[in-house]
Amino acid sequence: MITLTTYEWVPDFAAPLMRAFRVRWALEEAGLPYKVRTVALGPEQRSPEHLARQPFGQAPAIEEDGLVLFESGAIALYVAEKTEKLLPRDRIERERATAWVFAALNSVETWIQQLASLDFFHAKEEWTKEFRPGIEKMVHDRLELLEKALGEKDYLEGTFTVGDLMMADVLRFLDHTTIVEAYPRLNAYKQRCHARPAFQRAMQAQTEGFKKAA
Repeated sequence: MITLTTYEWVPDFAAPLMRAFRVRWALEEAGLPYKVRTVALGPEQRSPEHLARQPFGQAPAIEEDGLVLFESGAIALYVAEKTEKLLPRDRIERERATAWVFAALNSVETWIQQLASLDFFHAKEEWTKEFRPGIEKMVHDRLELLEKALGEKDYLEGTFTVGDLMMADVLRFLDHTTIVEAYPRLNAYKQRCHARPAFQRAMQAQTEGFKKAA
């Protein structure tokens, strides 16, 4: 059974956005059982035990059958390989789905994360007023191109894959804004992904876990 390591507690605004959620969602989509280990923010993050799981003292990490794996994208792909529900067996479809995972993390999340960091951690600082418009412009550019790639399809490659899971989760980092709503097809895609029962189960598990630790 997979053991997922995540944080014991995080502030309320961060609880739904933790990257361990991507792993929970993938596990729920795959229908795989898992158990959870928690690590406390602070010194425990830099303990030898945790650094052996996650070299940067972050979360998530997983362990299964001697494998210790970190980084949410790598873990999501590992889970996806266990089921055709997330990663098709057809060679071309499989590689396309994998490409969308990397696109979500590199082409899209890079800019969205910058904007979210400004808004959550530096909103009251003067330099943010000058810096933020340029970052928001790049976010709009990414989303415009993403919506074009989506076209009229329900999902990026027609059927739901791990690429959609990762992309839809990245888009959640804009939930404190109305930016995604400016792109109707993309917004509908996001809502479609988030309406999946596996998403709902994963979110409930994540938020309840943090509430118990609070």
